[in-house]
Amino acid sequence: MSELMQKYIDDAEKALLHTYNRYQLVLDKGEGVYLYDLDGNKYLDFVSGIAVFALGYHYKDYDDALKAQIDKLLHTSNYYYNVPAVEAAMKIKEVSGMDRVFFTNSGAEAVEGAIKAARKYAFLKDGKTDHEIIAMNHSFHGRTFGALSVTGNPHYREVFEPMIGNIKFADLNDFDSVLACVNDKTCAIIMETVQGEGGIFPATEEFLTKVRQLCDEKDILLILDEIQCGMGRTGYMFAWQKYGIKPDIMTTAKALGCGVPVGAFLLNKKVGANSLVAGDHGTTYGGNPLACAAISKVLDLFKQDNIIENVNEVAPYLEKRLDELKDKYDFIVDRRGAGFMQGLVLDRPVSDVINKALSKGLILINAGTQIIRFVPPLIITKENVDDMIAILDSCLGTV
Repeated sequence: MSELMQKYIDDAEKALLHTYNRYQLVLDKGEGVYLYDLDGNKYLDFVSGIAVFALGYHYKDYDDALKAQIDKLLHTSNYYYNVPAVEAAMKIKEVSGMDRVFFTNSGAEAVEGAIKAARKYAFLKDGKTDHEIIAMNHSFHGRTFGALSVTGNPHYREVFEPMIGNIKFADLNDFDSVLACVNDKTCAIIMETVQGEGGIFPATEEFLTKVRQLCDEKDILLILDEIQCGMGRTGYMFAWQKYGIKPDIMTTAKALGCGVPVGAFLLNKKVGANSLVAGDHGTTYGGNPLACAAISKVLDLFKQDNIIENVNEVAPYLEKRLDELKDKYDFIVDRRGAGFMQGLVLDRPVSDVINKALSKGLILINAGTQIIRFVPPLIITKENVDDMIAILDSCLGTV
């Protein structure tokens, strides 16, 4: 490591709040599916900023759109209309089939807004404020108080309690556990369509269908968190579209802006007409022209450049190559996931494997202590998969 890179690491440890145990690496630039550190070392990126850089780095049409918007207008506040926000809203309505959009600055903020919309919807029905929300164990929805309150990992919540309250936890893909939590106060059920941080667990079609039917019967709102699994990552624009169901409220972020910090929550027509009104919710930066220019261009490029088609072409090959590793090493106990959101489950911690891969020019992350997570840019090729497998295989062989 050069003195320059070490200096930046040392300065970071003196200035930044230590809430992350960072890898000893200062990233400097990216190109395509590769990242480069300050010393010029090249890394094949199978993390994409934690499922953010769907288009990889320096995708020309995307860069050009942002540069053009910077030359026009960065911010207006939501007291005024701006063209990129209107265009982005219309385009995301089209691809999602939802009715109303609220742009946020992050995924956690999108979850906060979704919770508020659900509670306001229930309040307008009966005038009460004691409604309950059912969330899933092992879920992850964010670090703000509302999002943390519905995150199904007690370790994340304990030192910050009390949470917002009236939250119950069921088990993903266990419909009986959901039924056991339902009562007359239940106003919403929230889940990730594919659990990410909790271990790469997709919801099953049977489970989602039963939960959707339950919500319809009892006028409970179904909130689907598509922050990590959405935006084409599973081979559909949104993961729930595979199952023939539709949420009442949906959250999205990460690849929505492909690097520009932005999120959104979307409401169907019923909830959009019977929940949040002027004064109920707001944001200074949310929906500003730069962020929405990014969203608008990302949605254009997904269609123009057949991004989801590439996922559906290359993802089966990724699964095949990961399954080969599973068959080769008896300490790999499972491979699961959907599309370009995959996990290899080991019978031991994966930190050593990830660190060895990094030293050989491959960027990976975990999802829990024993799962290697693969969330690459959606533009990767089969050749990129082969390169990744070769490096990972060499690391697993020394475990």
